[in-house]
Amino acid sequence: MSEIKLHDKVFEPYITKERIQASIEALAQKITEDYKDKKPLFIVVLNGAFMFASDLLKVLKFDLEVCFIKVSSYHGTRSTGEVTEIIGLSKNIENRPIIIVEDIIDTGNTIETLVNTLKPKAPSSIKIASMLLKPEAYKKDITIDYAALEIENKFVVGYGLDYDELGRNINALYKLKA
Repeated sequence: MSEIKLHDKVFEPYITKERIQASIEALAQKITEDYKDKKPLFIVVLNGAFMFASDLLKVLKFDLEVCFIKVSSYHGTRSTGEVTEIIGLSKNIENRPIIIVEDIIDTGNTIETLVNTLKPKAPSSIKIASMLLKPEAYKKDITIDYAALEIENKFVVGYGLDYDELGRNINALYKLKA
């Protein structure tokens, strides 16, 4: 793994694809233990979570359903602090166990908005599964039930995460070079 340049920024290697895959498999075991008899609905947050969701769902060993929503709170390398729903939920979630699948949780603004939007629709439960969690940046009271990896509060790209739409297709994680 060597440095990469996306637009005007240089990123250095951070987490290998092998470490990502191992963490996803370990996370899948935990989710399987908790949901093997429940047939949950996985709500995948696009665009960033598509690679994580794909790899996670392939190794889960129980019946499940999947739908996709799209929200955005980033511009460049900074969170705007405002969440904009772009594509909404198309399934009835009443009395269903829900698992929201996120790429990364940093400030928690997006996850808070999603949970507050879903709660009035009366699911039986809402759990959060994220590939990455930045504990140092997370400021909300919502429990993050499943996190594949905890990372430092650095801007990262790759494995679905982007910098102004570039870098999503990289199969490892890179952090912004200081």
